[in-house]
This record gives sequence, structure tokens and C-alpha cells, in this order.
Amino acid sequence: MTPDSTPSRQARTVPPSRLQPSNVTLGLHQNLAQFILLVAVNALVGGTLGQERTVVPLLADQVFHLDRYTSALTYILAFGLAKAATNYFAGTLSDRFGRKPVLVTGWLIAVPVPLLLIFGPSWDWIVAANVILGISQGLTWSTTVVMKMDLVGPSRRGLAMGLNEAAGYLGVAATALATGYIAATYGLRPGPFLLGAAYIALGLGLSVFAVKETRGHARLEAASHTAAHAGAHGELSNREIFTLTSFRDKSLSSVSQAGMVNNLNDGLAWGLFPLLFAAAGLSIGQIGILAAVYPAVWGAGQLVTGALSDRIGRKPLIVGGMLIQAAALGMVAFGTGFGLWLAAAILLGAGTAMVYPTLLAAIGDVAHPQWRARSVGIYRLWRDGGFAVGALLAGILADAYGIPVAVAVVGALTALSGVLVAVRMRGTDHKPAH
Repeated sequence: MTPDSTPSRQARTVPPSRLQPSNVTLGLHQNLAQFILLVAVNALVGGTLGQERTVVPLLADQVFHLDRYTSALTYILAFGLAKAATNYFAGTLSDRFGRKPVLVTGWLIAVPVPLLLIFGPSWDWIVAANVILGISQGLTWSTTVVMKMDLVGPSRRGLAMGLNEAAGYLGVAATALATGYIAATYGLRPGPFLLGAAYIALGLGLSVFAVKETRGHARLEAASHTAAHAGAHGELSNREIFTLTSFRDKSLSSVSQAGMVNNLNDGLAWGLFPLLFAAAGLSIGQIGILAAVYPAVWGAGQLVTGALSDRIGRKPLIVGGMLIQAAALGMVAFGTGFGLWLAAAILLGAGTAMVYPTLLAAIGDVAHPQWRARSVGIYRLWRDGGFAVGALLAGILADAYGIPVAVAVVGALTALSGVLVAVRMRGTDHKPAH
């Protein structure tokens, strides 16, 4: 335990007899069927988001004729604020009511999203759809993360997060590519969003009828955790957990700021890259390829980087990944042409793959199992708040100075974030902050 991570008061510890159920075991192999099912569910969660990546920026430009980037990015601002706030509550709700009810609720909330995107007569309808989508994503994605952490226990956490995030972002990538081709062939509406509707129906069905509750696995790990660390205090107030995750613990707070900056540049890529590519004369098909390659490399790369972080530690991958992302953004800002932008998209995806599952695994390393879901929710509050910050910052800069300048500034912030992690974050020791 380090001085910066000591909470302000001692909290009541739940007796192990109340925590440890007799009918569950921890481990990837022991829970493989449920783990694979949750991987599939999160691929559908990612696909639900991916229906927007290629098409909605083009809707803003070609259907609703928004002439300012700040206005065009309001849907990402709405999405980011809604998802960030929901992430915070998702952890608390899953601790209180169980993981499965929160997951099912998230899918139910998503049901009207494709309808709003298909039939919305004004841009306000698209923004409203993204508020709803953000709430849904906050509940569904956060819960699949926590459920996989519950199932595997501490030893394979990086691998678990790599598989989870790989599934989600491969779902984003495949859907971005598919909707680009559907839009090029059949128009921007309704075809691309019918795919999203199918994802929601399937995800809801699997979550209701096949997914099992995993809160008992977290309780089992908490019982073992308490026994292994004498004097540990597993229960903290929500305020203490927020303060530890956001500011007081050097590792948790470093992870939180890096997550925010990572999604700041992802929001930039989502909202402005298609407009930059379209202005350069690229076809909708080419734009769809570029919109898909970045999350595809990001998704597939996490199959390697999550497990790698279990072996070499979290910090080297986080620092290296942030610096690689910064270099890729510089290529987008100062380069031109499909070939160079394709190389930049690959590099951006690789850097993000190094960072994304590793940040989640680092939260799992430090947070006590009894409050881990809430700490993950707080981290994801900061991380997905980056969408909102990115939409505002990128929109203002693009309107004032052009898209390349906006991309360059965000690239510099990404590099600075990596340096901050290098200076402040402790090396991985898998010791909890309590």
C-alpha cells in the first residue's frame, strides 16, 4: 500500500462467510462458456455503436447540411456525456442489483435508436438518438467488462479485457465497413441502421435467455482477497472510491486521465475524419474502409496486447500506445491521400490496442473486488467524458483553424498524456489500493 492510496477512514469489512458462495469458481477455463457468450454479446454492443461511425457524419453534411463542425459534432458530445454519466452509475447499479439486470436494461434502452436514426426529420432527432445510445452503451459495455473481470479472477485479467475490447471494437469495425457499403449502394438511410436494429434484437435475446449473473464470482474473489491481505478494508463509500480513482491514487488517476485523452482522440476520429476524407475527394466506400480499419486493428490487436500486459506490466504498453497514437494523428494532420491515411489508421489502431485493455486491467489490478465495479464505472466516466471534450475541442478548433489543426492539437495532447503516465503511474505490482 502506498501513501497516496490510503483512504480517509477505515471501512467495515464484509465477513468472508457472507461473500464466498459454494457453487462458483474463478478462472477462464472454468467459466469458458459464459465468457465466450459475453464476448459475443459485447461484439453486438460494439456493432450497435458501429452503425454510426461511417454514416452519421455524412448525414450531418449531406442530409442536414450543417455548415459548422461544432454543430455537426453535437451528436458525439451528447453521446459522450450520456455514456460517461451512465458508466458511473452502471458500476453502482451492478453492485446493488446484479450484473445481468443492468445488461438487459441497457439493451432495452437501445431499442428506439435505429428508428430515430432512420426517421429523424431534423438533426435534433439524431442528437436525441445519441443520448439514448450513450445511456445504453454505458450500461451494456460497462457490465460486460465487469462480468468478465468477475469470471476470470486476477490471474488472466489482461487477457480477459483484451478479448472483451477486441470483440467490441471488431464489432464496431465490421459494422462501420458494412454500413459504408450499404450506404454506397442503397443510400444513407434506412439501410445501414437496419443492421443496428438486428444487433439490438439479438443482443437483448442472448442477455435475457443465456447470460448468467456473475456477482457471486466477485464475492468469491473478495473473500480470498480479504484473507490474503491482512488489514485490508474492502468497503469504501462512493465518495472515497471516486476520489481514489480520479485523483488520490497515482496509478488509478493516471489511468483515468489517459482513458479520457484516448477517447478524446477517438471522438475526433469518429466525427471529423470522415469529413476530412470526403473533402479530399474520397468515395463513401473508401471512407468506410478508413473508418473500419482503425477500429479493426484496434480490436484485433487487443487479442495480443491484453495478454501481453499480464506478462510485461501495464505501464510500458500504456505509455508506448499513447505515443504511437500521437504519431498517427500527426500523419493524418499533415498528410494527404488514401494510402497515407490508411497507414495512419493502422498505426492509430495499433496504438489504441496497446492502451485500451491495459487501462481496464490496471484498474482491476488496483481496485479491491468489493468496489472494483464502481471504480471501473468511475474510470469509464472519465474515459468516455473524452468523447464530449473531444467533440467540443475538435469542433471549435476545426471551425477556427481547419480540421488538420484540430487533429494536430489532439495529437500533441495525446503525447503529453503518455508522458504523464510515464512520470506518475506506478509499475504494475497487482497490489490493491486500500
